[in-house]
Amino acid sequence: MHVRDLMTTDVVAVGQTTSVRDAARMMFRYRVSGLPVVDSDDHVLGIITEGDFLALEVERSESGIVPELVRDVMSHSVLSVPADLEVLEAARFMQSHDVKRVVVVEDAKMVGVLSRFDIVAAFTRPDDLIEDEIREDLIRRVLFVDPATVDVSVANGIVRFVGSIGTRTEARLVEELARRLDGVVDVQNDLTWRLDDTGGVEPVSD
Repeated sequence: MHVRDLMTTDVVAVGQTTSVRDAARMMFRYRVSGLPVVDSDDHVLGIITEGDFLALEVERSESGIVPELVRDVMSHSVLSVPADLEVLEAARFMQSHDVKRVVVVEDAKMVGVLSRFDIVAAFTRPDDLIEDEIREDLIRRVLFVDPATVDVSVANGIVRFVGSIGTRTEARLVEELARRLDGVVDVQNDLTWRLDDTGGVEPVSD
């Protein structure tokens, strides 16, 4: 499963010239703790967070000066991850930096936001439902393979494939499709194939 499969694409963002007051209103209205700051082409320029507003309040009380625009308050250091990153790697990145959410980028542009809640919600899906979806939807309906020929097991979101399948492409495809399913943390692919359709025939190693 990749970041793009879980990220929120309907992102509330602001521009550099958005007023600080309007940014605060947006954070309260949409119940978010941070707003990405982007330009007209969705390039990420910074982020304004609850912490920035706390610092702003301290500055106001001490100097009486209140910046009016987001560009005067925002943080320029923005943590981001690519959309094609594995969710498990994104989770490790967020944990190591102790952040609740990260901006998701693709071709240097913001395409979404990934939060801890997005990851937790996906990983709470029961193993038996994941296994059933793999057997019936991926193996039977997508690949047209008899599920009885492939042993599928799921434990704590980790999928394991054992058995023999027709081609090397099918073995790769079932793994890739499984990784995209909600609740899948990782995939262990121990499938063998009867035909290497990517460059030659190889014997099945049972």
